[in-house]
Order: sequence, then C-alpha cells, then structure tokens
Amino acid sequence: MDTVTIQSITTLLAGILLLSLVTVEAGGYFLTRVLGGRVPANTLQTSFYRAGHAHAAVLLVLGVAILAVVGDAHLPAPWDWIARLGVPVAAILMPAGFFLSVWGRDPRRPNRLIVLLWIGAACLTVGLLTAGVGLVAAAVRA
Repeated sequence: MDTVTIQSITTLLAGILLLSLVTVEAGGYFLTRVLGGRVPANTLQTSFYRAGHAHAAVLLVLGVAILAVVGDAHLPAPWDWIARLGVPVAAILMPAGFFLSVWGRDPRRPNRLIVLLWIGAACLTVGLLTAGVGLVAAAVRA
C-alpha cells in the first residue's frame, strides 16, 4: 500500500476516533443518570460503567495521538497496521467488555462477555508495544 493511501486511511481513522468521542459524551450523560439514581444499577454495574466510560475516553484520545506519530516509525506493513489499530480496537473492546458483562437486572458478577475486556487489553498491549518499539527503533536509526 502506498504512503498516500496509508495517510488517507490514517486521516479517516483519526476523524472516526474523534467523532466517537461524542458517544463517550453520551455515555457520560448515562453515567450521571446512574450516579444520580435515575437509572437503577447495583454497585458492580456502577463500577463497571465508570471503568468503561473512562477507558473509552482515554483510549480514543490515545489512539488519535498514536496515529499522529506512528508514521515516523516506518514500520513494515503488518506491524504498521498493528501499531495503528491496536489502541483503537482496544477502545472498542475494553469498554464493551465493561458495559456488556454487567448488563441486565442486578447482576452479581460479570457474565462471559468480560472476555471482551481481556481481548481488548491484549490488543492494547500489542499495539502499544509495536508502536513504542517502532518509534524507538526509528529514533535510534536516525
């Protein structure tokens, strides 16, 4: 894939991530309703909703930041995409794991969808390591 195409896809992805922050805003509104007692939630749900909301916001912003610099690493094709997509994929999976694993009426523990959290954590780790090592290696080469 040529540099122009990669840059276009990266620009598109950055725009999508920034627009996705609007959903985090909506989640913040939902969270204020939970914390205000207007939406019924037990302690487990409240904790998981808070964690899901926080992870979504931080990971979306981190994903945009990584997209802004990872091109400087000049990674080969498969590693380049892992570095670019690891954090954005985690920004979807980890909050989904937090929210969906406690959905329902008064759950006592997370359901099987908690696996999304751990898959997201793996994507986050691999994406961060790939981007970080690639950028450090590029700086050493320079």
